[in-house]
Amino acid sequence: MANPTLTTLQSHRSIRKFTSEPLSEAEVTTLIDAAQHAATSTFSQQYSIISVTDPAKLAALAEITGHHWLEKAGHYFVMVADQYRNQCLSLNDDTTQANLHSLDKLLAGIFDASIATEAIVTAGESLGLGSTIMGSILNDVPRLINLLDLPKLTLPVLGIAIGHPAEQPEQKPRLPQQLMHFTNGYHTLSSTDRALQAYDQLVADYYHQRETHQRDETFTHHIATELSRDPQQRAGILIGIHQQGWLH
Repeated sequence: MANPTLTTLQSHRSIRKFTSEPLSEAEVTTLIDAAQHAATSTFSQQYSIISVTDPAKLAALAEITGHHWLEKAGHYFVMVADQYRNQCLSLNDDTTQANLHSLDKLLAGIFDASIATEAIVTAGESLGLGSTIMGSILNDVPRLINLLDLPKLTLPVLGIAIGHPAEQPEQKPRLPQQLMHFTNGYHTLSSTDRALQAYDQLVADYYHQRETHQRDETFTHHIATELSRDPQQRAGILIGIHQQGWLH
């Protein structure tokens, strides 16, 4: 008997084309509820979710990310690591402040926001919705902080464009498990590994055979291209982290 949860998880595709139908208030509430029931570090619930509905702000997000198709999604969420709320609920003593501004609590908020993101995506897919998780909101963190009026001890982590799909793209092949799942310790990788070579060929075949945007591309080439980008492109991430009260 098929397991519907596994079917949903294993059928994931990023959707970038949506119908004109917006998400209903009930759908948005359901997705937020799914996020709230995801795991959270120490039950501290160190994240918040911002629904961006203002067309001007969506246009600004499109400029920041470089992806104007997000303006046509049924809904847009920004996931925020949030220690500000817990600061409001806690004592204003030295130990509390040291904890709130620590790398540990910054990471906890990022983890909580990321786990909640996946819950929204999976819940949406179970309802027939499609989405794309967008790390590209980090292209200009200081601008995004101002755009969303984020207080100190909050940090934007991910965006989610979600809506009713107007496409069903081919599913990209994932790494073979032997290249990313190890037992009792890390296994180092060689460029001559046969599993890697086979995966490179699988990815190349995928790009050659897909219906749109065919190109010559292996996984190894893709990673080399990604890592050749100017690291200063997202220098604003660290600026934003400092601006919001962490890592001084």
